[in-house]
Amino acid sequence: MKLIGSLTSPYVRKVRIVLLEKKVDVDLELENVWAADTKIALNNPLGKIPCLILDDGEAIYDSRVIAEYADTLSPVSKLIPAGSRERAAVKTWEALADGVEDAGILARLEVTLRPLEQQSPEWVNRQMSKINAALAQMSRALGENAWCHGNQMTLADIAVGCALGYMLFRFPDITWQAQYPNLDALYQKLMQRPSFAETAPPAA
Repeated sequence: MKLIGSLTSPYVRKVRIVLLEKKVDVDLELENVWAADTKIALNNPLGKIPCLILDDGEAIYDSRVIAEYADTLSPVSKLIPAGSRERAAVKTWEALADGVEDAGILARLEVTLRPLEQQSPEWVNRQMSKINAALAQMSRALGENAWCHGNQMTLADIAVGCALGYMLFRFPDITWQAQYPNLDALYQKLMQRPSFAETAPPAA
């Protein structure tokens, strides 16, 4: 199998971590979807990464879909519970974490792609308010627990870890580590895992 992605995308990182935790070998093909010569649309008409190419050539896209599929490929480290209520709880954590990244990317694109005179501070503030609200909810829901859901690492923790890592990478001025020490403790614990350490985005 082949995973099309980048080293800086938090969605790609989430999938890479899942595959590493599941001990599934996949080749990583780097792709810059913003480049004029990008060929991502040949596999994903939405022009987004990650995109997983299966051995028979079929393409699977959207990080949530790929992560769920990857969890079925090996009995090692089951990351998504089988029970419907438990599964929904973990997937809700994932949606919350992905939402932080969605808002962060929208805010960043506003100030990196638009000329200054065309930028909307209201739009940026709206996205940042989503991030702040989501981080506060993550902290409340985590509380003093060791993991986001249950008594072992799940996809919830992987997704949250990737969102927190994205904040450190793209929004270092957001002081979430001081504000939410329980999230910081979780992140530091996750970074001790080879899957997280190996997929950390490159230093700017």
